Amino acid sequence: MSMGLRTWQDQCKNTALAQYLETPHFFCQATPGAGKTRMAAELAKALLDQGRIDLVLCFAPSRQVVEGFRRTFSDVLSRRLDGLIGAVGAVCTYQGMEYRDETFWKLFDDYRVFAVFDEIHHCAGHDALLSNAWGQRIIQRVQDRAAYTLALSGTPWRSDQKAIVLARYSTPEGNLICDYRYGLEEAISDEVCRSPRIVILDNTMVRLTEAIESDNTVTVFPNIASLLTDSPVTYESLLFHEDVLRQLLLLGCRKLKEIRNVKPDAGGLVVATNIEHAHQVAAMLRLEGESCDVVTNKTPNAQRVINDFRHSNRPWIVAVGMISEGTDIPRLQVCCHLSRIRTELYYRQVLGRILRRSASNDTEAWLYVLAEPSLQQFSERVADDLPRDVAVLNYLQGVSEEVAASPVENSADQYNCHPVTPFQGECFERESQQLPDEIYSYDVGRTYELNFSQHYRTQLLRVC
Repeated sequence: MSMGLRTWQDQCKNTALAQYLETPHFFCQATPGAGKTRMAAELAKALLDQGRIDLVLCFAPSRQVVEGFRRTFSDVLSRRLDGLIGAVGAVCTYQGMEYRDETFWKLFDDYRVFAVFDEIHHCAGHDALLSNAWGQRIIQRVQDRAAYTLALSGTPWRSDQKAIVLARYSTPEGNLICDYRYGLEEAISDEVCRSPRIVILDNTMVRLTEAIESDNTVTVFPNIASLLTDSPVTYESLLFHEDVLRQLLLLGCRKLKEIRNVKPDAGGLVVATNIEHAHQVAAMLRLEGESCDVVTNKTPNAQRVINDFRHSNRPWIVAVGMISEGTDIPRLQVCCHLSRIRTELYYRQVLGRILRRSASNDTEAWLYVLAEPSLQQFSERVADDLPRDVAVLNYLQGVSEEVAASPVENSADQYNCHPVTPFQGECFERESQQLPDEIYSYDVGRTYELNFSQHYRTQLLRVC
């Protein structure tokens, strides 16, 4: 076994080396946080040492992942991967492929190239006509010209159900065929990944008041799911509701403080919806006495902010689309999922940010979400990755005492009132509450006020 490699990494590397004697393509699915980048770098080193390749070219979905690949490969190969003279190769984003000139693509004709594709599910298609732009370039420029390819994914499916480039599927079932698979079950058993603890926040008495001229109509909903199903309220608008935000953030803050008592550098991540939302969340964290960094695509030197946070012991970072799949910050152990994106692919990518273990005393990862139906379904399906284990659903009692809402001025009313879903036109321009476009479709002559009771309930999905 190579020095410092985990068992699965060494097995996968050796399996690939053997398979490359028969076919140039290899597909590896490994759960987020398992160490796919290190395995890929060791495989590249073995191919170089055996004289089977001349160059290594890597492709990844974001600049953050590109930087991580460059660091890991350079460390393992003891050679630069910056594309300059004397380097053993280069790393670029999938988006950056369209800006590469013919000189770059000619490398595949002039040299034996090992092409590595991280999170390959971003690239769709089996032929040039039914592919997305990234998939087309791989099919046209790489697939039949590289000496070897390595396709990596922690979540090997697409929300649009399209086929993944470089992948093989069984017939007639259409199931993805992985040349090597390392699931969450194995990763937890091997103490490579943390065991997920998913907390779903709900409210058992939600009141929606509709004002039409001089009349008010009040409807009470028994949970968030029925509110979203049977009222004009959208999930996106809930994400801006100060009381709901406060409850979810308090849960995350208290869990992170508990963890930091044992592991002082443990960190927390809030995945926000947009820039305005990120700053709203950051302001609420600071009101609770929590320091936090904010990083978005508008943040100057965003990569430096992420790197500084990675090597610090600051508790929280609030991000919009910046700390995504492949971004390696092992000390992250708590996450509040407050993005408007609700696909299972994105959900699992967010969960993956807190699964990577960094020490022997951080065995659990905590994810906090609202009880929106699809998010609840995704949470319960995490257990699908652990077929021989039982997912235990616990209803925690006394939650309103542990995470009680702020006292209500009218003691006879158990609701915290906050007009978070203002459908009146003059409210749309408030910078602190950039509301979703869907709200504009409602009759602006009506006003809705959304009030949550103090009867919050959390449902814990514990993956053992």
